[in-house]
Amino acid sequence: MVDTVLRLDGVSKLFGTLRAVDNIALEVQRGHVFTLLGPSGCGKTTSLRMIAGLERPDAGRIIFSGKPIVDAERGVFVAPHKRNMGMVFQSYAIWPHMTVFENVAYPLQLRGLPKAVIKEKVERVLDLVGMQGYGDRPAPDLSGGQQQRVALSRALVYEPELLLLDEPFSNLDAKLRQQMRVEVKLIQQRLGITVLFVTHDQLEALSMSDFIAVMNQGHVEQVGPPSELYDHPASPFVRDFLGQTVKLPGGVWIRPEDLVVQHRNGVVADANSVEGIIETLLFVGERYEARITLSTGDPLLLPLSRSGGWSPGESVVLTWPPESAHPWPD
Repeated sequence: MVDTVLRLDGVSKLFGTLRAVDNIALEVQRGHVFTLLGPSGCGKTTSLRMIAGLERPDAGRIIFSGKPIVDAERGVFVAPHKRNMGMVFQSYAIWPHMTVFENVAYPLQLRGLPKAVIKEKVERVLDLVGMQGYGDRPAPDLSGGQQQRVALSRALVYEPELLLLDEPFSNLDAKLRQQMRVEVKLIQQRLGITVLFVTHDQLEALSMSDFIAVMNQGHVEQVGPPSELYDHPASPFVRDFLGQTVKLPGGVWIRPEDLVVQHRNGVVADANSVEGIIETLLFVGERYEARITLSTGDPLLLPLSRSGGWSPGESVVLTWPPESAHPWPD
């Protein structure tokens, strides 16, 4: 049986004459990671803030655990602190005058829990995020990754029904972002908590999500599992936002990873091939990133193995299996 924990029906938000969110409808199932993905200004953060109660919709309803928390027509608006949602902001919002323990304990203190219960819950959640032993550490002494873990702990400590994450990894370096993606996903699986995740990063969305809603200019372009959106995009925007695509002769499209690059010498071109020239090679450690200009004039960036003996200026042939090419929208 499908258990819908959050539903948005016809939700809109205007800022003056700008329609930041335009009549969107979404359903989030319990225990899933549901991601709002899109470029800056597409309406994803505004949608999250309306769900959290930090913005009031101008139209529509938001249903949480079967109860309306927002109904613009009826004037229903449940205060943010009564929504049983945890939130991690992009800036983390760690209070610098508090220790780690005090930061995490604050939501429980607001709820009037006994000190012994607070201590047990804080220690348990700090252990969960790998911050055991840091309780007495002043917040300003923490690294970016540690601050992010504290913000996550503070959002989880009172066991919310829904965890809201607003670009939580954007202030971290690439290596730490990768580490935190794995850690947050493991925590989500361990707790079975429902997560609504906002990001502009396609890799974060594809790797962490059960479902993704791709947003563009206040609208939802497509909703579905990551593999469905990647393999079967419903619009040119979704196709191009979720990874790189190459237009092939004949008007079909293909993902770069489905292309096989071979040295030109000895390869006979056929209907499932296109010639190109390696313009430059970028060494990135375990591979090269090759800028290749196709005979059609289209440039693309492809990964090439270090052992391939590639050279700038070399002619190459790109081949592909017929089933990998798709007549996606032009």
